[in-house]
Amino acid sequence: MQEWLFFSYICAVLKSEKMLTLKLLREQPEFVIERLAVKNFDAKEIVAKIIDIDKTRRSMQGELDSCLADQKVKAAQIGGLMKEGKKAEAENVKAEVAALKEKSKDLDADLEKNSKELTDLVVLLPNLPCAQVPKGKGADDNVVVKMGGQIPELGPDALPHWELVKNLDIIDFDLGVKLTGAGFPVYKGKGAKIQRALISYFLEKNTEDGYLEYQPPYMVNEASGFGTGQLPDKEGQMYHANLDNFYMIPTAEVPVTNIYRDVILQPSDFPVKMTAYTPCWRREAGSYGKDVRGLNRLHQFDKVEIVRLELPDNSYRALDDMIAHVEVLVQELGLPYRILRLCGGDMSFTSAITYDFEVFSAAQQRWLEVSSVSNFESYQANRLKLRYKDANGKMQLAHTLNGSSLALPRILAAIIENYQKDGKIIVPEVLRKYTGFDVID
Repeated sequence: MQEWLFFSYICAVLKSEKMLTLKLLREQPEFVIERLAVKNFDAKEIVAKIIDIDKTRRSMQGELDSCLADQKVKAAQIGGLMKEGKKAEAENVKAEVAALKEKSKDLDADLEKNSKELTDLVVLLPNLPCAQVPKGKGADDNVVVKMGGQIPELGPDALPHWELVKNLDIIDFDLGVKLTGAGFPVYKGKGAKIQRALISYFLEKNTEDGYLEYQPPYMVNEASGFGTGQLPDKEGQMYHANLDNFYMIPTAEVPVTNIYRDVILQPSDFPVKMTAYTPCWRREAGSYGKDVRGLNRLHQFDKVEIVRLELPDNSYRALDDMIAHVEVLVQELGLPYRILRLCGGDMSFTSAITYDFEVFSAAQQRWLEVSSVSNFESYQANRLKLRYKDANGKMQLAHTLNGSSLALPRILAAIIENYQKDGKIIVPEVLRKYTGFDVID
């Protein structure tokens, strides 16, 4: 059994995932604090506030329920008192009912305010990491679970992709700066065609594997950003159209997963497999230095995404299947790659477990991330209200997963560098039916 399959299997068998609910926070606060510490998230203060506010909320709810019950009983008494000719007593009871109504109204308003305060705190907590996620602070603590392909030996005249594409006039970074700004390259001629070829290749492979292709909007509303966990966590990284309160998507995961927001599925509807190509926008605030040169880190880039909705008992098998699918893509492109299981400190806010794919860029002599494949378990589904009816007709939360298949800029950078020969770029064989040419010169 391959190593990542083994760990995914263990996660599923141990049922290590626990949905982050108020019930869990009330009953096992130390467990929540301990698990989130794996993500280097100190949850002590927030959890204590949540428990305190929830205690107040439950007390207010009990008082409101009692008040409404008294109101109902007393209202029923009024008719009987009137029939008995006890008008004065009936009027007194009416006054009591009116007072209870006013008290109920105040309690209901306080309860609504309290519930909002509680919700605002709960959404600040990240997803609980799977039990098999290693502790660690950042990328240096990620675990390499597999390596594949051969790193090419380039000659002394090998160039990094940003120099080679300038010589061949296929990607213009300076023109992008003129039109928009840094991080917005312009693809030209065969550069544009190989970009389109990669998109077509990825989509074709995905649809062959049973993923239904979508072409979603490139902007989403606030509810969609909240549903998949980008809001309120990453608003600083997202481009925002203030007038309409729309957000430019950072990944197709956001609109595609939200297709099923507020949807109730049947067990027979699973698995739901979706794929989409979109441009993506990210501010990438704080990025600087040599690691952001050329295509290494952009503000606008193209990406093909796969998204799956699964029954909880199958989500880790689905994760294994998605990893294997992405691996085929990098293998067919002939790129040296490695698969990493991310440590807690390098994982996203919403993920329960994540595997990254990196390809080796020979001219830069460094690994470039090209895909993240994640299981979010029920975290996103809880925000999305994405549910299904089990065999007993009871509502349950589905599991959501997504992965890049693939992000184009660094894939293209690795192809340009690894396939360079005498100042030209040999097109990978699997792309030639889409490009119509074998060499970029």
